[in-house]
Formats: sequence, C-alpha cells, structure tokens
Amino acid sequence: MKRAMPWSDQVDLISSDESSSDAEVEVNDGTSNSPTDQPPQDMSPEGLLMKRAELYQEYMKQVPIPTQRGSIIPFTSWMGLGRSIKQLYGQPLHYLTNILLKQWDQLRFGSEDEDRPLDTIIHPCKAEATIWLIEEMHRRTTSSLHIAKLWQSDPMHYAFVDPIFPDL
Repeated sequence: MKRAMPWSDQVDLISSDESSSDAEVEVNDGTSNSPTDQPPQDMSPEGLLMKRAELYQEYMKQVPIPTQRGSIIPFTSWMGLGRSIKQLYGQPLHYLTNILLKQWDQLRFGSEDEDRPLDTIIHPCKAEATIWLIEEMHRRTTSSLHIAKLWQSDPMHYAFVDPIFPDL
C-alpha cells in the first residue's frame, strides 16, 4: 500500500501479514529507513528556505508592536528612521518593512527635495506611526510562501533581516 508523505516521497508500507520484528519501510528510491515517519535529513535548498521563512514569519507575529511611543526621532532618510526605531525600541523591523523603507529612500533620488532632511518634510510622529502601521500589517498578514519566494530571488535578502531578538 502506498501513501503520500508530507515531504512528497512515496513509501511502500508493509502489510500486516508481511510484517516481522525487524520490519523496514522501503522508500521509492530503493533505500530503507526505520518505520517511523520522519522527513529526510537532507532537505532541498528550496525546502530549507521555505522552512526558514515559516519560522521567521511565526517569530515576527509574536513580537508585539510597541504601544508607548518614545520621543520624537529626528531623521534624514526612511532607512535612518528605521535604524533609530530599532535602536530605541530594541526590536526588529520586518524584512518587507526594511525593503519598503529602502524603496522610499530611492524614490527621492532626483527630486527637488532629495537633499532636504525628511523630518522637515514629514512630521517625525507621523512618519514613525506610518512605519508601525506598515510593520503591523507585515507581521500579521504576510505569507511565508511570499517571503520565501522573495528570498529565493534575492541572494542578499539576509541584509534586510534584522539580527535583533527581543525577549518575548
């Protein structure tokens, strides 16, 4: 009898009349394993990336959004504001939030206000509140599959995954 395993290998299970005390399960590639249902030790790079994305998203869902705001944070760029927020609150920003802040800074290239500090254009409290609203959306609603696809297409994705791990 064959049944699909979660990691997509087919396993030939020994029927009860064929079983013996030293029964083994034969995997479709001809190797033999113990009768327990364990995933293969060597996952594909895509599988590992997907698992990392799942763990990352689950972790980010657990990190609470601060309810108390600190002081007004002066900033000249969106990424600078993001760094200050991480330092002030001692917690990471989501990968997608970091990417968005980078994109917002790039949007300013070539504009007439490119060299003007952002905190003179947008009030610091509004800018910080905007980042926290977007952060909450990314933490609570992003698919780990989407993150894995983005990470797979960007070999430098780890540069935008914050190494800050607050106590939960």
